[in-house]
Amino acid sequence: MNILVPRTDKLGDFITALPAMYVLKKYDSSNKIIACVSSLNEVLANKCDFIDEVIVDDPQSSIFSLVKKLRDKRVDVSITLYSNTRIAIAQALALIPKRIAPATKIAQIFYTKRVKQRRSKVKMAEFEYNLALTQALFNDIDTSYKKPLLELTGTKEVQDVFCINHDIYPVREIVAFHIGFGGSSDANWTPQEYESLIRSMLKQNKYQIVLTFGPDEKKLYEEMKIRLREEDVVLYLSLDGLIYFAKLISNFKLFVSTSTGTYHLASLVGTPTMTFFGDSRFASALRWKGVGDENLQTHYMLPKESEQRKKVFEEVRIALLAL
Repeated sequence: MNILVPRTDKLGDFITALPAMYVLKKYDSSNKIIACVSSLNEVLANKCDFIDEVIVDDPQSSIFSLVKKLRDKRVDVSITLYSNTRIAIAQALALIPKRIAPATKIAQIFYTKRVKQRRSKVKMAEFEYNLALTQALFNDIDTSYKKPLLELTGTKEVQDVFCINHDIYPVREIVAFHIGFGGSSDANWTPQEYESLIRSMLKQNKYQIVLTFGPDEKKLYEEMKIRLREEDVVLYLSLDGLIYFAKLISNFKLFVSTSTGTYHLASLVGTPTMTFFGDSRFASALRWKGVGDENLQTHYMLPKESEQRKKVFEEVRIALLAL
């Protein structure tokens, strides 16, 4: 059976779709899993051995170009984990015989089977809602999956080269801070607050501190470079691609960040995480926890009220110093 799974949004959202794709392949190894993704996630999709083929949708291109791609794959059934009008119409025009999706938004009229999930109530995490949709196709499917879900080769070599290039000697365990954010994240510490947390850890001289930045975060990179210019820290601007970054962070002792795509990537490859979430159900860890082992995830909800925020900040500082 050729099964199409579209998830064409951002990095973190795409990663929440991977457990669903894994269990569909595990259910019957003869199932061909075809992921429809944004160009941002193409390279990651191609690294997942439970994904057989990848379709990249360029939202700037004609919808008929997407329709042709779908028709060429001879899809038997689709499970659309997050729908939009373009994806919905393209599948209908491609004459995919069975089209499953959540019963939300006007786009639901283009699907043959609509599943009521009411995700806004946040009764489970995003990836768990995605897993639940697979049961609409196979009611006896086992929704458990391996953790870490993505195991990459050559991670030790990447770490060794990284340590050589950044004069990390003698080699120590690495605690990384990724202080930027994007997507739906609405809670984070300020650069000044991160500086305070990092300086507290540096006094212990126990771990190598690394700050990581996305390719579009050069301004933040320069700011933190000035703030920590006299400290023994490594600032890494990620220009080597998503898979290199995934291999690099898979070696880290801890990955500290807000709830953004890199957090989901760290959880995907099995790295312990400390993550900051908004103080609402929609933005909370209940909805956006990582796909990795929950025992490796530490979550904090950041209050908006200043005194409560200071209290949580001190809790985070103590937890970091206790590593």
